[in-house]
Amino acid sequence: MANAKFVSNKDETIPLFKNPILEYFSHIHPATPVLVFVPVIGWMLWMSFGQIPIWQIALAFLGGTTLWTFTEYAIHRWAFHYEPKSALAKKLHFLVHGIHHDYPRDSTRLVMPLLVSLPLAVAFYGLFDLLFAAAAEAMFAGFLFGYVSYDSIHYATHHMRLRGRVGQFLKEYHMKHHFVDDSTAYGVSNPLWDYVFGTVPDYVRARRQSIKTRVETPLNKD
Repeated sequence: MANAKFVSNKDETIPLFKNPILEYFSHIHPATPVLVFVPVIGWMLWMSFGQIPIWQIALAFLGGTTLWTFTEYAIHRWAFHYEPKSALAKKLHFLVHGIHHDYPRDSTRLVMPLLVSLPLAVAFYGLFDLLFAAAAEAMFAGFLFGYVSYDSIHYATHHMRLRGRVGQFLKEYHMKHHFVDDSTAYGVSNPLWDYVFGTVPDYVRARRQSIKTRVETPLNKD
């Protein structure tokens, strides 16, 4: 097939950089984001107390988490799945996301390396501090919580047997993004923005329609 893509089904990795330091930091244990950012989340919430009421902290935290879900969708769709034209852009795209689609079971590159996530976290905190004033810490805590949840769910969809309706849905949703249609299902931790922007896979719509039909059919018979 002319349009066939290489996809490894093994938990294997390939070198990306000749520089051994860059190569080393391009790999990361999946627990690292939890160990690094959960204390930051706690610190941000602690800083929020005394600045704004608890109910505002809760709302800001929820707002930050929701903002992360949109950021997750936007980065995945419009940055990670951008179609580059130049040779340099194609090389950069492969380093950022193309390698993940070629080696989706590489357990050392399933979450964002700290060399990328830490500078981005600092930049986002600066933006939040500029935009949200006293609520910045609580918003940022929710944003980081969303990010850590996303990284953890992403690893789990590739390497864990997820149980329950939600777990099984998320695993199927992301695996079909990899192996069936990578132009849909850009949400990894949740499908919210796929519904908003119309990128829900056809099989999900068909399944929902089938359930709706089964529910409505007995009413129609009466």
